[in-house]
Amino acid sequence: MPQIPDKSAAEVVVVSVDPESGRERVMRAAYDLFSRQGTRTVGVDAVISEAGVAKMTLYRNFASKDDLILAFLERRETLWTTGWVRAESQRRGDTSVQRLLAIFEIFGEWFAQPDFEGCSFITTLLEVANRDSVVRQASVLHLANIRGYLCELAAQAGVADPDAFARQWHILMKGSIIAGAEGDTQAAARARELGVLLLNKHGLAPE
Repeated sequence: MPQIPDKSAAEVVVVSVDPESGRERVMRAAYDLFSRQGTRTVGVDAVISEAGVAKMTLYRNFASKDDLILAFLERRETLWTTGWVRAESQRRGDTSVQRLLAIFEIFGEWFAQPDFEGCSFITTLLEVANRDSVVRQASVLHLANIRGYLCELAAQAGVADPDAFARQWHILMKGSIIAGAEGDTQAAARARELGVLLLNKHGLAPE
């Protein structure tokens, strides 16, 4: 720390500034709790306690629990869908077919982790029975965005109906996640085998 002239040690006051905003502390806590335990069972009091903030801080940034869940789902898409599934499959595969199959490779590693938490979009979707709920609709949208990436890869591969192919591939992905949550350590490999059959059906041999 720089020396301050003409001040005794007793007169020097050091102010510690938390670089993380109250909103970010709430978001970090919500992300951790919601992704591991789901959004229905975790109340705002648990988020507040985990974040170490006042209740007013949470409600100053999020008008309701639903708003907090929506923000969580958006961050999940940024970190999981875009920052992990998309980015990692792009890194591991040079072609669209390789990238499609790489998804199950990274899923296999994900399922093997002791803290495997499952898909938050699926979990949140199943937690909300009301089809008109903004949270349910957001979950559907985030799942559709994943399918959009699959559709993009299918189109690049020359599939005649990329949307139908993407929906089939997405079913394999979602099914493997559920099987992985059940404890099937080979769920990703099994889904990949079915994926190869689907590719063959479309004349796309694995490379």
